Amino acid sequence: MPDQPVYSIGALTRMLGIPAATLRTWEDRYGVVVPERSPGGHRLYSRLQVEQLRFVGDRLSDGLSASDAYRLLQGRLASGVPLESARIPGGDGLLVLLAEQDPFAADFSDYFLRTEGYGVTVVSTAEQALAEAVRKIPDLVLIDLLISGARGLRLCAQLREQFDVPVLAISTLDLRDEALEAGAAAFLKKPLEPLRLVSVVRDLLGQSAYLHSESVAESSP
Repeated sequence: MPDQPVYSIGALTRMLGIPAATLRTWEDRYGVVVPERSPGGHRLYSRLQVEQLRFVGDRLSDGLSASDAYRLLQGRLASGVPLESARIPGGDGLLVLLAEQDPFAADFSDYFLRTEGYGVTVVSTAEQALAEAVRKIPDLVLIDLLISGARGLRLCAQLREQFDVPVLAISTLDLRDEALEAGAAAFLKKPLEPLRLVSVVRDLLGQSAYLHSESVAESSP
């Protein structure tokens, strides 16, 4: 499974607890972890880059300076020594709201998410998604952007504004920039690969378990 850029800078802020301004400063100063840029100019990080920045953050917690942490990271990368694996919590007790109008695609995602231990609520319209979110705030929302006559982008923005939960946007169309503008933490293009879907959900939900849903304002790219 190729290590594609998936995560917005706002998602990294939530996942790692590192301010977006700090991530941009490190990028400019050290040039070690450099995200790709979408056509719209948004920074997009791969899962490997998330782990590299997590490694730096952990070294800062150990008392190292940023320059020393990056020097250590560069040494690991040059020598091929693997970074420590992130301890991502299991899905027990975490709720995913799945807004998907295609019943076959909904069954597909529902099956693999439940296999990982997540609770899943499946809805097929934007109205149902908002109603379910009010009834019980989910830990993450997975939205097909073409739901309810392509109202997914508006739904994404509404859920982020009203409930401040991470949103994983998906679509058969290349709507990555539009999804990020609407506040999505990550974007995946259909058809979904089960392993990629699960790994992205686990990453985004990791912050809910570690930080107990502490909200961190997303910054512009």
